[in-house]
Amino acid sequence: MDSKLLELLVCPISKASLTYQKDVDELWCRASGLAYPIRDGIPVMLEDEARELTAEEMEQLRG
Repeated sequence: MDSKLLELLVCPISKASLTYQKDVDELWCRASGLAYPIRDGIPVMLEDEARELTAEEMEQLRG
């Protein structure tokens, strides 16, 4: 994930910044608790495509 692109992207729900999770190839939002997939190098920033973060993943973000 390009760091400059990551600086520009925000969660479409909360407008908060995102954290790139390389191991699962997702962008995580602490504010909304959603994870957005990255497919073929392209972030899919649609609420319908996002999944809810687990309690463990939310704790990892707070970490």
